[in-house]
Amino acid sequence: MGKVLVLNASYEPLNITNWKRAVILLIKGKAEQLEHHNAFICQTFPLPSVIRLRHYVKIPYKDIPLTRRNVFERDKNACQYCNYKGDQLTLDHVIPRSRGGGDTWENLVAACVRCNIKKGNRTPKEAQMPLHQQPRKPYSSLHFEIAKCTRDNHNNEWRKYVIGI
Repeated sequence: MGKVLVLNASYEPLNITNWKRAVILLIKGKAEQLEHHNAFICQTFPLPSVIRLRHYVKIPYKDIPLTRRNVFERDKNACQYCNYKGDQLTLDHVIPRSRGGGDTWENLVAACVRCNIKKGNRTPKEAQMPLHQQPRKPYSSLHFEIAKCTRDNHNNEWRKYVIGI
């Protein structure tokens, strides 16, 4: 309930803040409220869930590290072949390393042990194992935090402001 999505003036997600900081930005006129919860701070002031800054803030580009945890998070901790969710997940190279496939966002997916063994040294097409979704690099590091908040806190109103969650 206490988390607020902060958008840049261009509607690009910037960060997640707490409701107190969001209210201060609103009162100072530095932001406008786009979405709110059904709760109120006082009788006439709804608790914000999405705010947008009135002036554009330039943020330097920050590369997202390619890690096992980040790949699993991107793939929602599910096998991309059979949709298994559990502890027995591994990383699979869509194009096997023996065929020149590298360690990239576009070539790594989460896979259960059973599917990884079944696919073996073949491409998904050769193994007749289509991927549930094409792997790609996440748009920003904020993507993981937003995805977690929408799952855990049911901030569904955030979905229309964020691509790919």
